[in-house]
Amino acid sequence: QVQLVESGGGLVQTGGSLRLSCAASGSIFSTNVMAWYRQAPGKERELVASITSGSSTNYADSVKGRFTISRDNAKITVYLQMNSLKPEDTAVYYCCLRYYRYNHDYEYWGQGTQVTVSS
Repeated sequence: QVQLVESGGGLVQTGGSLRLSCAASGSIFSTNVMAWYRQAPGKERELVASITSGSSTNYADSVKGRFTISRDNAKITVYLQMNSLKPEDTAVYYCCLRYYRYNHDYEYWGQGTQVTVSS
């Protein structure tokens, strides 16, 4: 069974920084995509950033230049460095892992970690 465990959320002032981590464990195909999503109260879950096992990255326009996603394939861990945080970044942040194998899509989610940015 695959598990994703997130850490690093918290309360920070506008302009501050936080670093989120998500460690995956279990039977995971080495070719995969890890991503961070977020969901603010009353809003739909949205993609923040993603990174392939080959380190290709993709960012939401709202976080480009402020957030950096990275990963450690040996540890199957993904990170999200968040700088210049804004109140609109306040949300629950979720880690996601996806891969395709044996003609089947696999998708796993973490439990979420709260990020609150005070004005």
